[in-house]
Amino acid sequence: MHIVIRRYQPSDQEAVETIFRDGLMEHINPAFMHAMTQPLHITVSLFFYIGTYVMSGQSVILALVSGGAWIGLVYLCCYEIYAGYIRESLKTDMQDIPGYYLNNPDNCFWVAEAEMHGRPQVLGMVAVQGKNDPGSEGKKYGELYRMTVSSTCRRSGLGLRLAKTAEDFCRERHFSKIELSTTSPQKAGMALYFRLGFKLILVHTQFESPKWMIWIARATILVMEKNI
Repeated sequence: MHIVIRRYQPSDQEAVETIFRDGLMEHINPAFMHAMTQPLHITVSLFFYIGTYVMSGQSVILALVSGGAWIGLVYLCCYEIYAGYIRESLKTDMQDIPGYYLNNPDNCFWVAEAEMHGRPQVLGMVAVQGKNDPGSEGKKYGELYRMTVSSTCRRSGLGLRLAKTAEDFCRERHFSKIELSTTSPQKAGMALYFRLGFKLILVHTQFESPKWMIWIARATILVMEKNI
């Protein structure tokens, strides 16, 4: 498959939104499994099952309903963290890609396109925004955004090509470094970034979602950077 990486065009909007949405929604199940395998959540699950069983006079049905409600709440929190992020993104930069990424020489947005079934199809994307570097007076750094590859071409090296495209752009703009944020369930993305020489510099939980929801989902944001 011959894949071309090029600058975003307005005609790409629908395809880009679909890939962005589908790519993030894929992380809900891994996030849920991660949350449910944490020692705290295992303990809470047992408490609901066993506690309800004992307090209800050994009712298996009530124990299952109680435990199932807790598990459902954990899944709902994992779902809403990603779904909420998608909704917010589609109202901001993803709604106006030219305004956010193409009208400033320090920003850019690329798509990966290939011929499939006789017609061009967008299979991935990545964006960069240039920002002032507080640690280096007068210099800027690039922040990587919207790195997503369609499920139809995973493990094809496309993610590596997109990341390299963004890195080359940052070098051309003489940025001091590249920074990005990802979430803990995105294992494949993290492996790619480590392979490219990124280092983990910060772990935090500053999501847009309510704090109680973040706590239940056991979600974390990982900040990584690479000096160039």
